[in-house]
Amino acid sequence: MLTSELLQYTLKDGQVRPKQLKATPKNLDLAREIIEIFEQHVGLMRRDLQEALQTLEGESTDYRTKRGLAHILSTEHSTFEPITPLEPIQLRERVFLHAAKRGPIDTHSDQTLQELAHQIGQEVGLVLTADQIREGLYADLPERHYLTSFEAPDPETLLDRFNTAQAQGIFYRAYDLKLTAFRNSQAEYKYLFKFLKLFGLMTYIEGDQDTGFTITVDGPTSLFSASTRYGLSMAKLLPALLNVSKWNLTATLKPRSLDIMSGEDSLSYSLDSQCGLRSHYKKGQIFDSALEESFATKWQKAKTEWVLEKEVDLLPVPGSVMIPDFRITHPDGRSYVLEVIGYWRPEYLKRKFQQLRKVDCENLIIAVSDRLNLGETGVDLKDLPVKVVFFKGSLQPKAVLELLEK
Repeated sequence: MLTSELLQYTLKDGQVRPKQLKATPKNLDLAREIIEIFEQHVGLMRRDLQEALQTLEGESTDYRTKRGLAHILSTEHSTFEPITPLEPIQLRERVFLHAAKRGPIDTHSDQTLQELAHQIGQEVGLVLTADQIREGLYADLPERHYLTSFEAPDPETLLDRFNTAQAQGIFYRAYDLKLTAFRNSQAEYKYLFKFLKLFGLMTYIEGDQDTGFTITVDGPTSLFSASTRYGLSMAKLLPALLNVSKWNLTATLKPRSLDIMSGEDSLSYSLDSQCGLRSHYKKGQIFDSALEESFATKWQKAKTEWVLEKEVDLLPVPGSVMIPDFRITHPDGRSYVLEVIGYWRPEYLKRKFQQLRKVDCENLIIAVSDRLNLGETGVDLKDLPVKVVFFKGSLQPKAVLELLEK
């Protein structure tokens, strides 16, 4: 995504509007020119690439647009790596040890560096050159990394990614977000809810599949201490939302959080499914946590007829909805759904267990981590109308299978 200093937006009637680049010949030519600069610098240092990009900027007033396009290419389409036969830290240690014995080393003297390269090469069993010593001393600095590979997007794709990134940046400093999703397929709802869980967003969901869902998400500036990481997680939700058919949202922002001088107490940003933005996310299988991914991997190795599936139907809850993490089926027709409850804050757990009491599902299993301090939640698991399995550390298939076979 774009850094805060690369974001561009305007204000009108209390509405924040991020800059968008249309696919005009001029913008397409600019995107193509920046892509070509990256292609020409494969195998060269980052500093050479940066110099070429600075030359492109010149004294133009749209430098932030050019830097934004280059930032996307640099972070999402490029691989930068140090290239040196000897790790820079190890090389510096040896050079400094030699300098301590023989005095200051003139790094501009090829003869001196070649002698040093020969000595260090003998110590480590490598053939080194003066240039490798000169360049390798600080090869771990980012500007000395080499552009080792570049996957060039087409100009239209780059402009699409720039536009989405500008919109994402609005959520860095959002106070809250109200999202309405309606007339979507069950698969799309599941896709959206999975990403809400994946990014660890604090949400309150109301509604049902027939009438639609209203989702309220607390933003980073609503927290006691504004969290940059949480703001990024909120911004990551937008590309997932763009893969859903019908929705609209309104984000509330504090003027000060955007460094905007405004007479308004709050600003807003509205968006809907007709916005024209395009997602770069693929609709593939995702796991909500490393805990779930580890469990699924272990299940594949377990010797059992029970089949573990990631795609699970929504479970209706009065006024809301629940998405279990897994479905477990047996060839004889038996079927269960599994919800893994790892480590969460007490406030979240209270709402979670209140939700579980309302679920009308006899074949629901919950796996509860022993890391949870259930005393703080005031929850008595004996009251829950579901099957419970406890686990320490990571969830093991054996514990779930033993419960299934009872």
